[in-house]
Amino acid sequence: MRVFVTGATGFVGSEVVKELINNGHQVLGLARSDASANALIAAGAEVHRGDLIDLERLRSGAAATDGVIHTGFIHDFTRYKEMCEVDKIAIETIGAELANSNRPFIVTSGTALVSPGSLATENIIPAVGASVHPRVSEQTADAVAQLGVRAAVVRLSPSVHGEGDYGFVPMLIKLAREKGISAYIGEGLNRWSAVHRLDTAVLYRLALENATPGARFHGVAEEGITLKAIAEMIGKQLNMPIISVPAAEAAEHFGWLGGFAGMDCPASSKITQESLNWKPTHIELLADMEQGDYFGQM
Repeated sequence: MRVFVTGATGFVGSEVVKELINNGHQVLGLARSDASANALIAAGAEVHRGDLIDLERLRSGAAATDGVIHTGFIHDFTRYKEMCEVDKIAIETIGAELANSNRPFIVTSGTALVSPGSLATENIIPAVGASVHPRVSEQTADAVAQLGVRAAVVRLSPSVHGEGDYGFVPMLIKLAREKGISAYIGEGLNRWSAVHRLDTAVLYRLALENATPGARFHGVAEEGITLKAIAEMIGKQLNMPIISVPAAEAAEHFGWLGGFAGMDCPASSKITQESLNWKPTHIELLADMEQGDYFGQM
C-alpha cells in the first residue's frame, strides 16, 4: 500500500514511517523543511513538500496514495484552540479527497478525555464537543466516515514515551528543575495511561491495514500510572524534594500544565489488543524514565 503520512518526521510519525516501510508499504511523507525532507529520504520514504495549513498539498498527497495516516499536529499550546481548528480542517480536507474511495484514513486523538475518572475503553464515545474541548479530531473523523472512507481513530495515551519525548513528562521534569521540587497534586493518586512510541508505530500500521469506519483503537500499554509515582521518579533522578501541592495551589505551581497534571484518565487497550492482535512489548514508562535519556534533556 502507498501511504500518505502527515507528521512524518515527528516523534510518533517518524517511527510510523519506519514501521510501514519495514512491512512492505511505500510512504509519501509530508515535509515542510529541507531537514524533514532529508530525514524522510534517509528513512526510505518519498517526500511531499507542504504543511498542515497548505490544503492543496494535503489534497494532492491524499489523491496520490492508497490510504492516509494523520499523526501531524502543531504543538503550539499558546494557540491551542487555533491549532485544533487547523487539525479539524486538515482532516476534513483529506477526508473530502478520499470520499467514496473506501480507502483507509487513520486519525489521531487521545484517551485522556474519553472517560475522566474511570477506565476509558474503545467503545466509549466521549460527550466532548468544541465548547468543552477544542480538539474535535474524533468527531471530524466520524463525519468523514460517512463519505465512503474507512476513517478510524487511534487514541494515544497522555504519555507516549521513548527517546526524543517532548511531551508531558519532559515538561514536568523541566518544571521540577525550575522550581527545585518535584510535585504532585493532593494525594497524587490520579492516573495517566502510557505507551512506548515504538509500540504505537505498530498500532498505526495494524489500524491502517484493518481499518473499519468509526473504529477506535487505544495506544495504551499501561492502564494507569499515578502522578505521584511519576513525581517520585523525577525527584529521585534529580535528587530533589518530592512534595504534595494542594489542589487550590496547583495552578500557581504548574501553570497551564496544572490541568493535565490533575487529570485522572486511566485507559484500557483490551479491545484493541484482541481485535488487531497488537501486543505492546517495549519498556514501561517509569523504567524508561530511569534508564533512558529523560534526565539528559534540558
